Amino acid sequence: MGEWPIMLMSAFWFGILTSISPCPLATNVAAISYISKGVQSPSKVIFTGLAYTLGRMLSYLALGVILVGSLLSAVSLSVVLQKYMNLLLGPILILVGMFLLELLTLRLQGKGDLIETLKGKINPQGYVGALLLGVLFGLSFCPTSAALFFGSLLPLALESQSSIALPAIYGIATGLPVLLFAILLGISANKVASAYNHLMTFEHWARKITGGVFIAIGLYYVWSNIFTPVLMM
Repeated sequence: MGEWPIMLMSAFWFGILTSISPCPLATNVAAISYISKGVQSPSKVIFTGLAYTLGRMLSYLALGVILVGSLLSAVSLSVVLQKYMNLLLGPILILVGMFLLELLTLRLQGKGDLIETLKGKINPQGYVGALLLGVLFGLSFCPTSAALFFGSLLPLALESQSSIALPAIYGIATGLPVLLFAILLGISANKVASAYNHLMTFEHWARKITGGVFIAIGLYYVWSNIFTPVLMM
């Protein structure tokens, strides 16, 4: 398997892990409940879920284009990143792994009231409203989603020089639970709670395993790219 498919699968996995982390998953569940109010047709529920997922994808795509594009467009900075990315990758992976294992925590305050205010101004009874809600929730980073996006996806996108494909794949994956819950709402509302409980169990172990893998790979990068060259001097 080539390097590019692995990067695409990694971006997709980072998005899935983001989507089922407690804070983003709570916003996703709240979003599908919010946008489905008053919608009687199952097909409309599913399409509003698709619109919400598209909104999340657009928010991460915009961030990817702005951040990755601007960093790569600066020639001197691009050269520095290409030269020192392997040195930075190890410590970054270790930090992200520590966040995933909850060895490190970060409190983000002051955004809750703003999000609630903006959410109240969005009309959920339509595809445009669902799209805007997806954009809004996509930009409301929690510690876990911030660590995965800025600490994992962004370095991967910089290394592959992909400002569109990887952020787009990541964004689609972050909205997949909404599609799942939209389908379940269209079939039977009582299945949502069961799916939520299964996702929370899966999230716990997936986050722990991924965090451990990140720390292990980070330690390997630190040893091979930082300590080994120093010891060989």
